[in-house]
Amino acid sequence: GRVVSNFIIQALQGKDLTIYGDGMQTRSFQYIDDLVDGLVMLMNSNYHMPINLGNPAEYTVEEFAVLIKELTNSESEIVHLKATEDDPKKRRPDISLASSVLGWKPKVPIREGLEMTVDYFKDVLKDGEIIPTGSKASKPGT
Repeated sequence: GRVVSNFIIQALQGKDLTIYGDGMQTRSFQYIDDLVDGLVMLMNSNYHMPINLGNPAEYTVEEFAVLIKELTNSESEIVHLKATEDDPKKRRPDISLASSVLGWKPKVPIREGLEMTVDYFKDVLKDGEIIPTGSKASKPGT
């Protein structure tokens, strides 16, 4: 999914934050550093089966949009569009195997990871508008 980048870009550009459906579907987010740490631990282990390296902290898409507005100090509106047919209602990974086999769990709190991500997109937007999705998707310099 692209909900993190879409919401941040929309909020920073003063555009509506678009939620597909009622916003009560849940998602789990993690900062890339946590995923990389987990992958390194997995590669250095003797475990050779699939393992989930997600973050079990669960947010509704609506809660997440509100949090992005807060972190970006955006006055953007949150608008609801028609739900997509294949959008799962719940996403919450079970990391018990990663915890027991690797001793791994995510460390970066959601706010901290989002603050770093917002700062990244603020820097990218200095070079011009980003269109995050659709047939006209683009970023500065492309």
